[in-house]
Amino acid sequence: MPDGIPEMPDATLDVPEGNGQPLPRALGLLSLGLGVAALAAPHQVGRLIGLDDSAPTRSVVLRAVGARELVPVPGLLFARRPAGWAWFRVGADLLDLLLLARELPHRRGERRQRVAATLGAVAGITAVDVLAAVRSGRSAGARRRTLRASATVTVNRPADEVYRFWRDFENLPRFMYHLESVRSDGDGRSHWTVRGPGGRRVGWDAELVEENLSETIAWRSVRGARVPNAGRVRFARAAGGRGTEVRVDLVYAPPGGAVGRAVAQLFGEEPGQQIRDDLRRFKQVIETGEVVRSDGSPNGLATPQQVLQKPARPQAVRPGS
Repeated sequence: MPDGIPEMPDATLDVPEGNGQPLPRALGLLSLGLGVAALAAPHQVGRLIGLDDSAPTRSVVLRAVGARELVPVPGLLFARRPAGWAWFRVGADLLDLLLLARELPHRRGERRQRVAATLGAVAGITAVDVLAAVRSGRSAGARRRTLRASATVTVNRPADEVYRFWRDFENLPRFMYHLESVRSDGDGRSHWTVRGPGGRRVGWDAELVEENLSETIAWRSVRGARVPNAGRVRFARAAGGRGTEVRVDLVYAPPGGAVGRAVAQLFGEEPGQQIRDDLRRFKQVIETGEVVRSDGSPNGLATPQQVLQKPARPQAVRPGS
């Protein structure tokens, strides 16, 4: 793990481990129960689902189905990425639907009703399996899209002063221009609201996960955040007594994948780019009390503003002055 990133990035980014996803776990337990039942009591299962009229043949088929049900159980219960095992169940469900649909016309009376009921139940389970597979695939995709960004700045202030300023999260919007507000809720919790690409507002809750006085502050978004993220700020005395070196490390899952990152970068609000600008403004705020803008960039560094701004020019000298 790169230096400076909190020790729990997976939990931070709301990309749960396979054995932490309720739906795959439930399906794993269902497969385990069905598999054991079909292997241990094939005759009783055959009677329950209406396939008990040819006991020897059905017993062999049901034992094979039971063995197949047990195949995805370890993956659904313990794998970090259970999507493949969920899709395995979907394929097995389709085979079961085909078998039941083929047997249904050959049954009459109560057996036909039991086969039809089983057919409907398997169709419902198939829909749940598809949902689990799709959700697990999205979680794996979110994990693959996880990005990291870092930046460092040296400020001419003592570490304890810099630490106190940053620790009051409500100060952050003063130099983080994409950050609209931070509200501290107590007990290390806070609510963050940012302006995303195109002015869209996105909010999430965060929690403090590490705090060493005048040295380190680390946080992470809570589960369910629309922009899962985590970060750590470290404060160290700069060499030669030149103040404090501030290093920020972020890990985040940008919304919308590659397309979302491209749009964010166009607006100058991609986090890797933004963190460098934020630290430059932080240095100005902590040293002078305000953000200093040059004549050449009065509206900031975002692409749309840069296009509209004019280059700085020397003040014109009037005749006779």
